[in-house]
Amino acid sequence: MPSDNLNTELSKKTFLGLKLWVLIGICVGVFIVFILCVLSVWVTFRRKSRRSVDKYPLSKIPNVSKDIKVDRVGAQSCNDHPESVSVTVPDKLSEKNTEKMVVHLGTSKSSDPDNVSQCSSIYHHERAASSLSGEEGSSGTVRKQSSLGLVTASPLVGLPEVSHLGWGHWFTLRDLEFATNRFAAENVLGEGGYGVVYKGRLINGTEVAVKKLLNNLGQAEKEFRVEVEAIGHVRHKNLVRLLGYCIEGVHRMLVYEYVNNGNLEQWLHGGMRHHGTLTWEARMKVLLGTAKALAYLHEAIEPKVVHRDIKSSNILIDDEFNSKVSDFGLAKLLGSGESHITTRVMGTFGYVAPEYANTGLLNEKSDIYSFGVLLLEAVTGRDPVDYGRPANEVNLVEWLKMMVGTRRAEEVVDPALEVKPTTRALKRALLVALRCVDHDSEKRPKMSHVVRMLEADEYPFREDRRNRRSRTTSFEIESIKDSNEFETKVKDAVINVSETSQG
Repeated sequence: MPSDNLNTELSKKTFLGLKLWVLIGICVGVFIVFILCVLSVWVTFRRKSRRSVDKYPLSKIPNVSKDIKVDRVGAQSCNDHPESVSVTVPDKLSEKNTEKMVVHLGTSKSSDPDNVSQCSSIYHHERAASSLSGEEGSSGTVRKQSSLGLVTASPLVGLPEVSHLGWGHWFTLRDLEFATNRFAAENVLGEGGYGVVYKGRLINGTEVAVKKLLNNLGQAEKEFRVEVEAIGHVRHKNLVRLLGYCIEGVHRMLVYEYVNNGNLEQWLHGGMRHHGTLTWEARMKVLLGTAKALAYLHEAIEPKVVHRDIKSSNILIDDEFNSKVSDFGLAKLLGSGESHITTRVMGTFGYVAPEYANTGLLNEKSDIYSFGVLLLEAVTGRDPVDYGRPANEVNLVEWLKMMVGTRRAEEVVDPALEVKPTTRALKRALLVALRCVDHDSEKRPKMSHVVRMLEADEYPFREDRRNRRSRTTSFEIESIKDSNEFETKVKDAVINVSETSQG
C-alpha cells in the first residue's frame, strides 16, 4: 500500500544516522527560526530608522497662545511697528566692541557648529498683518531678511514628537537620559533648591540645558507650571528659550537652549574670571540686553511677566556677550487690570525691593529695583550684600549712595577693570541705577525708559527728531555735562530716597 511505502521511506536512516522524518522536522524548525530572526532584525532596524534624523520632517512650533502675544525680535524700526514701542531695539555694538569684550583671555573658545542653530530661530507672528522681520546680531549685520523670506534653522529640526501643550517639543524620559548620558554627574551645570540642570546633546546634535525638577511635595509640578506659563510661548533674543519639556510619571523636566559662556555672576565674581576680565563695554551690553528682556516681559506681552528673581547668576551670556535672562521658577503673571498682586516674599537677599519685602505687594517695579542692584553690581564688581566688608560697606546700595553723596563716585568702579569707563558713561550708569533703586517705587522708571537711557550711552551724540518728545528721559540724562550738575542730581536722588525710607 502507498501509506506503508511512505512509512518505510520516512523510516529509512540518512547519512547522519537519523531517520528521514526526523531530519525533515529539524529542517522545518531551522527554517522557522531563520524566519523569526529575519523578522526580529527587520523590526529592530525599523525602530532605529524612526529615530533617524533624516526620516523625520522638520518639527514646527505651533501657533502661539492667544493669551500671550509673541513679540518679534527684529531689526525694523519702532516706527514701522508702533505697538512694539522701543522694547526690542536690536543691539548695535560694532564688531570691534564685540572683539574687545574680554581682555587678556587665558584660553581661546572653540566654535561648535551645533551651537549655530540654538539662538537664531525666527518665527512668524500670529497677527495676520505682520511680516517676518530679520534678527540683527551684535555685529550690526542682519542675519536674515524678511524680503527674502528666509528663516534660520530651528534647534528642534529632526525631532519627531509633537507638543502635548500646544507649543514646543515633548521629550520622553528616554530622550533626555540619552541626551545627558543618564544624567551623569560630569554633565551637571548647576543645582539648587529647585533641582539640577544638566548639559545634554539631542539626537540632532543640538546642545541643550535640561532642568530636572526635584519632586518634593508637589514643588516640581508648581515650578514646571510657572515656567511653562511664563516663557513657554514667548520669544525674545535676550530670554533663554524654552525648547520643550518632559512629563513622565513623577518626572518633570524642562529643556532650554544651551548658553555656552557662563553667567554674569561667574564673570564678575567666580568661575569665569580665569578667562579674563569683563570689560566695561561688555558689562553694559549684558545690562542693556537684560533691560530689553525685562521691558519685553513688562510692557510688550499680556499678561505681563514679573520675573521676581533678577540676579547676576540668572543672567546667562553667550559667546558674543549677549545676555539671556533665565530661571522663571518664581515668576508671576500680572493681568492688565491688576496693579499688583499679594504673594509670599521670594527672591534673593540683596536684590529684593524694599516695598515687596515689607508688604508682599508685587508688581514689575520689584524687577526694576533688582535690575538697579544688578547694574550697581556690574559697575562696582561687588556683591549686593558682603559681610566680609566694613559695616558701612556691607549693603551695596547704601554704600553707593554714601560714596556718591560725598562726591567719590569715581572710586566705586570695579578695580579689576583695566580700562576705566569715561566719566560721562560712569555717571550715566550710576544715575540710571539710583533711579531704579529709589525706595519710592512710583519714581522708578519703566524698563523701556531704562533701555533708552542705557542706549544713549552708546550713542551720546545721536538725535532722533521723530521721537524727541517721547525721549524726555534720555535727554534729561544727556543734559548732564559737568560734574557739579551730576552730583546735584544724584544728591537730590539720595536725599529723596533717604526721606522716603525714614518716612
